[in-house]
Amino acid sequence: MSTNQELKHKHGHMWWVGILGVVAGGVLMIYVPSLKAVSSVFLLFAAFHLVGALVLLASVYVMGGNKIAAHLSLLCNRKPASFDFGWAPAWTYGPWIAALILAAAAVAFQVAKPTYWPLATIITLLAASFFAGGLITRTTGRYEHAVLPMVDLLSGEENVVLDAGCGAGRTTVALGRALKKGRIVALDRFNSNYIEGGGRLLLEQNLHRAGLTNRARIEIGDLTALPFPDQSFDAAVSAHAVDHLGPQKEQGLREILRVLKPGGRFLLIVWVPGWTMIAIANVLALSLSPKESWRRMAASAGFVLSDEGMFNGSWFALLKRPEA
Repeated sequence: MSTNQELKHKHGHMWWVGILGVVAGGVLMIYVPSLKAVSSVFLLFAAFHLVGALVLLASVYVMGGNKIAAHLSLLCNRKPASFDFGWAPAWTYGPWIAALILAAAAVAFQVAKPTYWPLATIITLLAASFFAGGLITRTTGRYEHAVLPMVDLLSGEENVVLDAGCGAGRTTVALGRALKKGRIVALDRFNSNYIEGGGRLLLEQNLHRAGLTNRARIEIGDLTALPFPDQSFDAAVSAHAVDHLGPQKEQGLREILRVLKPGGRFLLIVWVPGWTMIAIANVLALSLSPKESWRRMAASAGFVLSDEGMFNGSWFALLKRPEA
């Protein structure tokens, strides 16, 4: 994708998390308590009002309340004390909001329509799945999870490595932990609305905390048209970025191949259909490109597959540019 408008469209579904949450919160606060089976039991009546209010407040927070809190924090001159990789609340809290809504719906079905208990059971299982997904997404913001799989990526200590689609720097920091003397070029468009503020300011802060300011250079650019000459890098990494390019995924792979030196290696990390992504995104996980598709695209782009595996619920592939 090549324009800011396309990126916003791509992640516009994040707003739907908040909107659907507001609607669901209203239903839980107004409609469900009006059911005779619920209104006749005070604890149920009060509980659905409370759950509805929680869903409503969480949804408002997701849609913008977090930005108000961030601005107030800045006005008070409060600076984050740790790394902040900037995942927007719609991503980190969305699964838990869904889990709360589904759990409440399961109780409502069981109380109002006991004969529909199989449906209530299915909804309960979905709620448990989303709850697990929330636990998984919360780990994305932690420094101890800013690591990379142990693969033969680097050819020397003085390597120049490209982080293609760096976002707020989670992978850049991980590279810095492995590459002690080399240099890193962190590239992104910095306009994705699923990372707070696009990630540029957070990236600078995270690089400073990691002691990488002097070894990492920030560049603005498009993955499908990298602003670098041919054969500029010894190695490259891209985590959860190329899989956001839609029909231009293979073009992104071709560009990374172009800027790698002969024999250079590329660590690709992407989401693929599987239990982890089903827990996070449910049926939407089925729309992700499977491993076989990534292998075909990598081969078509000119890469040779050297290694592959699963890492923190994602699939990784160590790809190599042929020597000649």
